[in-house]
Amino acid sequence: MHVVCTAGHVDHGKSTLVRTLTGMEPDRFAEERRRGMTIDLGFAWTTLPGGDTVAFVDVPGHERFVSTMLAGAGPVPAALFVVAADEGWMPQSAEHADALEAIGVSRGLLVVTRSDLLDPELAGEDARAELAARGWDWPAVAVSATTGSGIDALRSALEELVGGLPAPDAGADVRFWVDRAFTVRGSGTVVTGTLPAGTLRTGDELELDTGDGPLTVGVRALQALGEPVDEAHPVARVAVNLRGVPRDRVRRGDVLLSGRWLRAGEIDVRLGGLRGEPAATDLPTELTLHAGSVAVPVRVRPLGPDDGGLVRLRLARPLPLRIGDRAVLRDPGGRRVLAGVTVLDVAPPALRRRGAAARRADDLADATGTPDATAELTRRGAVRADDLRAMGIPQPDVDGLAARVPGGAGWLLDPDRAGAAARDLAAAVAAHDRTDPLDPGLPLAAARRAAGLPDSALVPVVLAASRDAGPRDLVVDGGRVRSATGGGLPDAVRAAMDALHAELTDTPFAAPDADRLAALGLGPRELASLERAGELLRITPGTSPEVVLLPDAEDRAVALLAELDEEFTLSAARQALATTRRVAVPLLERLARNGRTVRTASGGHRLRGV
Repeated sequence: MHVVCTAGHVDHGKSTLVRTLTGMEPDRFAEERRRGMTIDLGFAWTTLPGGDTVAFVDVPGHERFVSTMLAGAGPVPAALFVVAADEGWMPQSAEHADALEAIGVSRGLLVVTRSDLLDPELAGEDARAELAARGWDWPAVAVSATTGSGIDALRSALEELVGGLPAPDAGADVRFWVDRAFTVRGSGTVVTGTLPAGTLRTGDELELDTGDGPLTVGVRALQALGEPVDEAHPVARVAVNLRGVPRDRVRRGDVLLSGRWLRAGEIDVRLGGLRGEPAATDLPTELTLHAGSVAVPVRVRPLGPDDGGLVRLRLARPLPLRIGDRAVLRDPGGRRVLAGVTVLDVAPPALRRRGAAARRADDLADATGTPDATAELTRRGAVRADDLRAMGIPQPDVDGLAARVPGGAGWLLDPDRAGAAARDLAAAVAAHDRTDPLDPGLPLAAARRAAGLPDSALVPVVLAASRDAGPRDLVVDGGRVRSATGGGLPDAVRAAMDALHAELTDTPFAAPDADRLAALGLGPRELASLERAGELLRITPGTSPEVVLLPDAEDRAVALLAELDEEFTLSAARQALATTRRVAVPLLERLARNGRTVRTASGGHRLRGV
C-alpha cells in the first residue's frame, strides 16, 4: 500500500477528486456533506492500473482547519496538490504548500481540477510557478470529475509517483501517530493513523504515549483497507483495535510506540525549509509545534546569531521525537505557518549560565539533523548507548562506536573527555589529600562531580581509559578514589603508629587505653586514617575509648583460641589472649560476626569447624 494526502484551497474539489478516483465517500460526517467542505480527515483507497494500492488522506482546505490538515499530512510521504482551474492559486493553496514544504513532503502531483469550466493552462502555469519556487518540479495533470477527463492520466501519474517513493523500513521502531479515535460496539477502542515505518502485529504490546502519561496497551486486531490483517507493513493506513485503554483516554496526537524512545520536553532545532520564514529572533515567544498528528504549544528561545537559525523549544507536553524529525511552527493566532524545523537534539543540556545559549549555538553550528553517533558522543562527552539508539541513531552505528571508544555500565565515553576527566580527578584527589591528609582519597560521588561525569560508574572507566595518557597512580578502592601509593600519613601520626606498633608487637591484645591514645595524639580521625591505610584494626569504632589492635589481631586470636578446649568461656579466652574484658568481649563478638567462632547452647564459644 502507498499513502498520499490531498492538499489545496477549500472547495477546489479535493474530496470530489478522491471520490472519483476511489468510488468511496471520504467525507465521514453528514455535516461535511451538507456544507460541501471537509472539516475532518477522510480516507479512501483505490487500486492503480499496475496493481498497487494507494490510500488517500483527504484533508480540509479551510483556513480554520489547517491544524487538522497538518495532522493528516504529517506522517505521509507524498501529496496530491489540487488547484481549481476556475479559481487558480488561492491563499489556502499557499498555506498548504508552506505546510508541506515545512514538514518535508517534497514529492507530489499537481492536479488542476474543473478543467471543464475553464482552460486549465493559466491556473496550472501559476501553480507550477509557485511549486517551483519551493524547489518542486512536480508533474501536472488537468482533470474534470464531472466529465471524467484526465482521470486515467491521473491514475498513471499516481502510479509513477508512488513507484518512485523510497522504500520504508519495516524493521524500524513503530511510531504511529493517532489521527482518529472511536469506539466500535463489541470491539472497544479503535484508533487510526498512517504507519510510516515499522510493523504492527496482532498481539503486540505497545506503549500509548498520551498527554497524561504512557500506558501499556495490546493490539487486539488490525484492519487495513477495510479488511482484517494479522500484520500491517509500512506505508499504510491502519485501524488498530486496542486492548487495555478506554476511549476517553485516547485522542488525536497520541502515539503508539515500540522500541526505545526519549520523551523530549525541550528540543534544539534548526529553522529551514520555508521561503521567507522569519529570523530566529523575530519569532513570537509562544507558538504551536505540529509534529505527526499532534499540535503542542511551545516557548521559543533563539540560540546564537540569526543566520544560524537555531532555536530551543520548550514543549508543553513531552513528545517521542528523534534527531532529523521534521515539524512545523505555526502561529495559532495569525493562522499561518511560520517555519519548518529540523530536530537536532532531543536531550539538550540546560542553559543556566550567561552566554550558554551562544555556546550551544556554536556546538550545533555543523549539526545537520542527520543522526551521527560520533558527533553526538563528541558533543555530550558521555552518553548511554541505549540513549543514542533512542535518539534515532541506527544500532549498527552505535555498536561500531562502542567498539572504538571506552565504556562501561552501558555508557560510552569520548576519549578526549576521558583524558580531561582523569586529569581533573587527579588534581581533585591531590588537592583533597593536601587539605585533609587524614582522610585520603575522594568518595565516588565526589570523584564523579570533580571529573564532571554523569554517573559514578564512569569513574573506573575514566581511570582505565587514561592509563597511557593520564595519571597512572589513581585506583578505586573501598568506594573511594585514592592514590595507589597511599599519599603518605602526617609525620606525627606515623610516629605515633610506630610507637603503638612496638607496644602491640609484644602484647598484641593489650589495647591502649584512652590516656595512652591521647598521649600519642591519636583521636578518632587519626585512628580512622590509620585503619584506611591498613595500619590498625578498630574493634569498636565510634566508642570511647576505642579498642584498637594490629591488623592481624583476628588471625593471632584464632591461633591462640585453638589451643583451648573445643568449647571455651569468655574467661578462658581472656586469659589465653592475656587481655581484659574490655578487649576480649568485642573481639569475640567480631570473630562471631565474621564467622570464625560460634556460640554454644550453654553460652560458651567454639571455633567454627571444630
